[in-house]
Amino acid sequence: MEIDSVAAGSCSKENQMIYKDWFEFADSDGDGRITGSDAIEFFSMSNLSRVELKQVWAIADAKRQGYLGFKEFIVAMQLVSLAQTGHEISHEVLHSDVDFKILNPPTMDGLDVLMAKKKHSSKSSDSNFNGSPVADPSLTAHWFSSKSSKEISLASVTSIIDGLKRLYIQKLKPLEVAYQFNDFVSPLLTNSDFDAKPMVMLLGQYSTGKTTFIKHMLKSNYPGAHIGPEPTTDRFVVVMSGPDERSIPGNTVAVQADMPFSGLTTFGTAFLSKFECSQMPHPLLEHITFVDTPGVLSGEKQRTQRAYEFTGVTSWFASKCDLILLLFDPHKLDVSDEFKRVISSLRGHDDKIRVVLNKADQVDTQQLMRVYGALMWSLGKVLNTPEVVRVYIGSFSDKPINEAATGPIGRELFEMEQNDLLSDLKDIPKKACDRRINEFVKRARAAKIHAYIISHLKKEMPAIMGKAKAQQKLMDNLEDVFGKVQREHHLPKGDFPNVDQFREVLSGYNIDKFEKLKPKMLQTVDDMLGYDIPELLKNFKNPYD
Repeated sequence: MEIDSVAAGSCSKENQMIYKDWFEFADSDGDGRITGSDAIEFFSMSNLSRVELKQVWAIADAKRQGYLGFKEFIVAMQLVSLAQTGHEISHEVLHSDVDFKILNPPTMDGLDVLMAKKKHSSKSSDSNFNGSPVADPSLTAHWFSSKSSKEISLASVTSIIDGLKRLYIQKLKPLEVAYQFNDFVSPLLTNSDFDAKPMVMLLGQYSTGKTTFIKHMLKSNYPGAHIGPEPTTDRFVVVMSGPDERSIPGNTVAVQADMPFSGLTTFGTAFLSKFECSQMPHPLLEHITFVDTPGVLSGEKQRTQRAYEFTGVTSWFASKCDLILLLFDPHKLDVSDEFKRVISSLRGHDDKIRVVLNKADQVDTQQLMRVYGALMWSLGKVLNTPEVVRVYIGSFSDKPINEAATGPIGRELFEMEQNDLLSDLKDIPKKACDRRINEFVKRARAAKIHAYIISHLKKEMPAIMGKAKAQQKLMDNLEDVFGKVQREHHLPKGDFPNVDQFREVLSGYNIDKFEKLKPKMLQTVDDMLGYDIPELLKNFKNPYD
């Protein structure tokens, strides 16, 4: 599988050097990003119409980040060149017969003169080509230190993700800290949580082909991959891009500031010893990170307790992931108790779930129909949604499809299903920024509800006598407390946390020490949701809209 980067990858070295100089000229603040205002000024020299430039930006900024990095800038320049020679600009042109390696850079009126003036007025930089200019995510890392959190200017925000970071630090994080949201719901976000690549998590019983699926996508092995008929993956393995092939132990991964896994420290050393990161250089991993999981237990094995909270870990990863694949094979359709708990832990992330019926070439067409029906029946009892979940049928491995069992019709079906799933995976990087916004808004709403619950519990506590009894009574009647909060503040019932889990965490706290309701803090978050986020999206939309 390959993510679309055809034009940028097919640029000649000579043209790349030209584009590098152009990019550095257009990048007014030198942060490795061409923003909308930079683009309007620079692209106007192409003399293309506004409609054409709007299409150029839309294709180049396919991920809708609100800016162009160096690779996206090359795509934009090649599209401008094609438009100047009379080509119609569309996504299809990237996959057409055009040879991008011999495609000349576009004509930019007056650019040479302007660049000469700039070089004359500033010190000449090293003319050697030392790779691509890259937007440095660490430029915003210092925002998350307590000293600089109040000093973030709007001018330093050059992308949608930067804008979300600024809003989180200045408006949402104070509410989370005040009402201990990080202890009850989710750890505080860090810089790496915002900058992380999209993640795909694979869940399923042992030997349903999770590790083989990742290997099939990468078309190669990865460090720490074990494949066999019995439970072989006994740990959570994050497969991500890196300079060389290596495995990093879980405790080391959890303390690395440039990785979004610091929140996993809450599950303790017992979990971290069963967690590792596999790094390798691979073009697909530059866009997507895979999360391989241990096989969900079934039968007698369920009686053996894991040393860590398995469903808690899957829930944590589910909140971070962009896609969750539940894998089944025709001989393992039963949903065990642990699998049921795992699927329940995915509550609130239903839109991310896809079901894969793997190894479908092990049965003939007639049996496959029955297997599909049995799978839908099993899922219907576990997934409490009125909609039918999307099931992809296929055999996701490097072995050729077993046509002796499936016949020619089966082969055609598997190929179409595999293409559909690959399309879903290819869309992930393009939708990553939208997903970040979606998760951010969900988190803000959850933090608001949490603040209302905590402040209500505090209000119900007596001033002097009988505090222990009052706390116990509130905990016993937590469901009624949720109902009162919901009615008082007109909140959606489905957005409230799980009562039992909330009660369990609450038992370790003294309710009397909680904060009272702070209307100004809540109003700030409301303003952020109602005004700041829409304004942010408006500022970083296609500059030619």
